[in-house]
Amino acid sequence: MALVIENLCHIYNAGEPFEAVALKDVNLRIEEGEFVALIGHTGSGKSTLAQHLNGLIKPTSGRVLFDDKDINQKDSKENFRFKIGLVFQYPEYQLFDESVKKDIAFGPKNMGLDENEIDLRVKKAMATVGLNYEEFSEKSPFELSGGQMRRVALAGVLAMEPSVLVLDEPSAGLDPRAKEFLLQDIKHLNEQGKTIIMISHNMDDVARFAKRVLVMKKGKIVLDGTPSEVFQNIEEL
Repeated sequence: MALVIENLCHIYNAGEPFEAVALKDVNLRIEEGEFVALIGHTGSGKSTLAQHLNGLIKPTSGRVLFDDKDINQKDSKENFRFKIGLVFQYPEYQLFDESVKKDIAFGPKNMGLDENEIDLRVKKAMATVGLNYEEFSEKSPFELSGGQMRRVALAGVLAMEPSVLVLDEPSAGLDPRAKEFLLQDIKHLNEQGKTIIMISHNMDDVARFAKRVLVMKKGKIVLDGTPSEVFQNIEEL
């Protein structure tokens, strides 16, 4: 199931005196199972593009297709948000429930699943990110370390079993040990067949984990290739 972007444009405050063009005619195809890194300076359009990938914001023009279907169709938008999971930068700020278990269960509940299926998904998601169910399920997420909170937030997205995982600076602010745990979790998810799209300012992480790198500048993709191909463009980078 490919993720396809066709002529995507986004203008903030369109028609207003302070309008800002964030994306300009972006065309892109990401195949199932790819591990793609999205890089570029602050303000290049990376996060705006990421938010388009699961319909969180709507294009000014252009389309985002998943499995040949427009994700912004009114009757299917919610469904695609379950198939394309978005993990924001500092996702622990999105934690809100009284226990780890309830927080992770929030997405599956919104999908209308029964309690048995929800429980199974919570346990599976926690196991995937290396959190022991017996030890952590009843704890408040706010009692955990920063790295553990980040993993709970990731588990909450994984519990919806998306086909594509979009991560905005997933390791930002973590200590080296917690960062390595989280990046290995993401690598294993990709090895299991999940499509990964990771925004990062850390070129070491990009070189280690990504198989394809997209470079953005002023709302456009200006480079697209393997890490070794892209990193040869020293002057442009």
